[in-house]
Amino acid sequence: MAVSNLGIIGSEEWCVFKDLGVPAIKARVDSGAKTSSIQATNIKVYSKGAEEWVKFDINPLQENRSITIECDAKLVDRRMVKSSSGISEERLVIKTAVTLGDGVFEIELTLANRDTMEFRMLLGREAINQRFMVNSAENYLIQNFTKEEIDEKYKAYFKEKTGLKIALLASNPKLYSNKRIIEAAEARGHEIVFLNVEQAYMKLDAKSPEMRYRGGAILNDFDAVIPRIKPAVTFYGCALIRQFDFLGAYCQNSAEAITQSRDKLFASQLFSKNDIQIPITGFAKSPMDTKDLIRMVNGAPLIIKLLESTQGKGVVLAETNKAAESVINAFKSVQTNILVQEFIKEANGQDIRCFVVNGKVVASMQRQAQKGEFRANIHQGGKASVVKITLEEKKLAIKAAKALRLAVAGVDIIRSNKGPLLLEVNSSPGLEGIENATGKDIANSMIVAIENKLKFSSSTVK
Repeated sequence: MAVSNLGIIGSEEWCVFKDLGVPAIKARVDSGAKTSSIQATNIKVYSKGAEEWVKFDINPLQENRSITIECDAKLVDRRMVKSSSGISEERLVIKTAVTLGDGVFEIELTLANRDTMEFRMLLGREAINQRFMVNSAENYLIQNFTKEEIDEKYKAYFKEKTGLKIALLASNPKLYSNKRIIEAAEARGHEIVFLNVEQAYMKLDAKSPEMRYRGGAILNDFDAVIPRIKPAVTFYGCALIRQFDFLGAYCQNSAEAITQSRDKLFASQLFSKNDIQIPITGFAKSPMDTKDLIRMVNGAPLIIKLLESTQGKGVVLAETNKAAESVINAFKSVQTNILVQEFIKEANGQDIRCFVVNGKVVASMQRQAQKGEFRANIHQGGKASVVKITLEEKKLAIKAAKALRLAVAGVDIIRSNKGPLLLEVNSSPGLEGIENATGKDIANSMIVAIENKLKFSSSTVK
């Protein structure tokens, strides 16, 4: 086809899929990718006569999972596709008509989990070949929609806000976890407000206690509070949670539970008291006891852990007894409290994160440490993957969360020759790694748990 007959397309365009029931979805135009792909979850293949078909859900709007469109299409292929991270995976392929401006033509789409990508759709070169040339410096050359037009197109999918009033008490509204919780609450018709921990304050008074926010706004009418308190503001954050509790709001994790989970020594003592298996752990104050402390945990290699450590920071592997003695005494010399713990060599840098909500494990992932690292941590470059946990591991995770009285907890378990061992419990577990690894909507589980706790129905809304 002559170049003069080709249309000009921008690096971003709005696509319409009438057969799938998608009124508009923003696509990244990528001539470097052969096949087009679209964000899809809950993918299920089924038979229709002699043909294979596939059901799947699309969340068509960026940064908004509150709108879900259920789709159905004939399966035309299964194809190995290499992702942007270099990992090959099998993807299902469908064929459907796409509308771009005045043009309508069929394209192949691979169904992919694009939740971590900026765009819900990628338009590859097979779709645009002999139809368009790409002007990468421009966007929406074929068609564009205003926010008002998009709102109108998706009007039927927006739910009326007749639900609970929920406060998300945290520090950064841009974090994945916080954005997901807000999306999930809004998707279920609740009003949710982000409150920065450090901008909230309280009035202590027997007759008229109050919670206030910067500027003087009174915060006394919340049905529930979801606390996601970073370690640096644990003391102040827990004070705010107690005040919300005094005012009658349900706090998904209590101040007491969060405080216990952040005190690694006290938490370890609670685990031992409740017959929860942990790696052999030692604690001592005097340098005179260091040698016996090392022997007590079966010697080097061993783990030295700051009591206030989080997300793998402040955790050291000492490979020899001499090195362990030097590190332990160095910490003690500056009055820093540490735990000494046996090293589980057979775990091979792997651990399991179980996400517990109201006494149920709603998702589990396995984390693998980077080469040369001893601790599995996705915050420091480790890799996460879905894992099927055993009944024993599930019971351990639930029991650990219950011991700390946490309604929401990230429970870290390690597999050893002695069976599963509890590493630690996080009272503000992140959602990004485990949602991406498992495809589970954990934020929704958290909101449903609040509804169940408050026996929510439209008649109970304040």
